Amino acid sequence: MKLNEDFLQQMREATQLLQRAGPADATAAIQRALRGTIAPATEDKKSNGGKVFFPTESIIDAELVDSPSGDGGKFLSASLRNQAGSRDYKIYIPSCYDKTVDARYPLIVMLHGCKQNPDDFAAGTMMNEIAEEHGCFVVYAAQTNAKNMSHCWNWFNKSDQQRDKGEPSIIADITRCVMDEYKIDRRRVYVAGLSAGGAMAAIMGHAYPELFAAIGIHSGLAVGAASDVASAFAAMKNGAPSLSKHNSIARPIIVFQGDGDTTVHPKNAAQVLSQFAGDGFDVTSHNDKTLHGCAYTRTIYRDRNGKEIAEQWLVHGAGHAWSGGNAAGSYTEPKGPCASREMLRFFIAQRS
Repeated sequence: MKLNEDFLQQMREATQLLQRAGPADATAAIQRALRGTIAPATEDKKSNGGKVFFPTESIIDAELVDSPSGDGGKFLSASLRNQAGSRDYKIYIPSCYDKTVDARYPLIVMLHGCKQNPDDFAAGTMMNEIAEEHGCFVVYAAQTNAKNMSHCWNWFNKSDQQRDKGEPSIIADITRCVMDEYKIDRRRVYVAGLSAGGAMAAIMGHAYPELFAAIGIHSGLAVGAASDVASAFAAMKNGAPSLSKHNSIARPIIVFQGDGDTTVHPKNAAQVLSQFAGDGFDVTSHNDKTLHGCAYTRTIYRDRNGKEIAEQWLVHGAGHAWSGGNAAGSYTEPKGPCASREMLRFFIAQRS
């Protein structure tokens, strides 16, 4: 067998690992190289805290760097690379986590909107603080400006709307990486997002129904609502002209939308619900107000057995912003009902 330069590079890096981290890490690196399916390391390898990141078939060995979270848990940084590219991400580990105890924990994958990043999104949604109350892990995948100058997830590209392709494959591998690294309950893994992140969350629920037990979409769009930039703006303004339904692979879904949103038309929320929940459900609605006086309508969809399968929260007068969020983050509406708390409540009741 002829050894190519990529393989030799892997061997050189394994030697460096032997000196830095010990034989276990070096052996793992050699085994990855021998599988012969890894991508070249070159500029994609990273050094962090004296440990090197190496790409494997689908994930890297991520060195997690602690940063303060302010609520007792840990908020860590990592990176992942697969055949579709690389993305950074952050993970919140609740203070109750104990890897020596035989317990499994829920996981929420959060996808930020345009012009946001994981730190901003975590601050605005307050999902870490709420997850801490319930003993949940939270992962925030980060879009890079190299792939989108506005840090939007490319939900409108056909190549980023498919299973095991493009950005969905990277987000799925980040999810699997955390599931493998920590004691995650594989039946209680959820995905949620805002705006472009909400549209990508819908794609993830569609493309990986076995991975996510429920989906949360805030001010997002349905799967297949656009196929390029022009159709994306058209769908955001008026909703998609036509959509196919995915009832055969539907997952429970909770949708938040401001009826004063001029960025993503409220019609998109109805399209998302129709696409994933379908028809034939028992529908009940009620109107209420928050303590701050923000009015909203909550609609619940139940199947023929009485099981709740979907919720829609229409926040009256709200624009393009995370309902009930913290003003410390961007695109938040602090006076609205708390989308993070309601999504987590809905999620925890669902199992795949």
